[in-house]
Amino acid sequence: MANVGGQAVLEGVMMRGPGNWAVAVRTPHGTIEQVSRPIQSKMATHRLLRLPVIRGVMALGESLAIGFRALAISANYAAQEAKEAKELGEPEPEAEKELSRGALIFAFAVAIGFAVALFKVTPGLLTELLPISSGTWFVIVEGLIRVTIFVAYLALISLLPDLRRVFQYHAAEHKAINAYEAGEELKPEIVQTYSLIHPRCGTAFLLWVMVIAVFVFAFFGRPDIEWLILSRILLLPVIAGLAYELIRFAGKHTDNRVLMAVLAPGLWLQRLTTREPTLDQLEVSIRALREVLDLEAKGDPEAGLVEVMA
Repeated sequence: MANVGGQAVLEGVMMRGPGNWAVAVRTPHGTIEQVSRPIQSKMATHRLLRLPVIRGVMALGESLAIGFRALAISANYAAQEAKEAKELGEPEPEAEKELSRGALIFAFAVAIGFAVALFKVTPGLLTELLPISSGTWFVIVEGLIRVTIFVAYLALISLLPDLRRVFQYHAAEHKAINAYEAGEELKPEIVQTYSLIHPRCGTAFLLWVMVIAVFVFAFFGRPDIEWLILSRILLLPVIAGLAYELIRFAGKHTDNRVLMAVLAPGLWLQRLTTREPTLDQLEVSIRALREVLDLEAKGDPEAGLVEVMA
């Protein structure tokens, strides 16, 4: 059975296996369009990059790059509606104008910078303002502030109506993967009965990045303000690699009740980023999944050494 993960995109779902990825999008006309690409993972050819922790950093980098490309493709399909509206003499929706590659890269860089500043640097700076002398308590309070900001951020964006469909496609991705891993037939009516939650979800991964950060930063106590900022940025790859190992282990031991109890907060958090999908949305996620499975069946067996998150 191929190891499959994915993410929600604009009006669609991207699914990826070890050697291929595919994105399926529901067009404004109601049809489903799909695009697939091979993955040239360096982990498949370099044994060093498959070592624990290092493979997590590599997997995260590859997932971000593929996710960026999938979002660009879905945005281009959305832009087609604006182009057709213009040809018919109708006003072109500003939000649907097609972005250049440079503009998308810039937007992606800004988003990453915002996330690092908000979730990694800001908690440390806020804790610095508190009258805390103990290095241990400084790290614990900083961790609590970081998790609070993260949960509050998810709770706020979950209230935005425009994100509801994205969250529905997120759930459709989870349901399709859960059904596939259970050996079920991939039909919308069957897939609909499966859970919106998946232990390898990126939402759970981000939460554990923040929890593990507490233990990593504990080795450094309360550094000077300059080192406080630098350490929170420079140690992020190490923390992400450790979180990846935890999520990877959990994905392989879902029958372990003790482990699932420990990981429960990350699973609960997915309730903020998923919404019950429609059968039409499940059809899109299944289309992307089927395409990836077909490609993986014909692919390079060495690619199976690469693991992905749902």
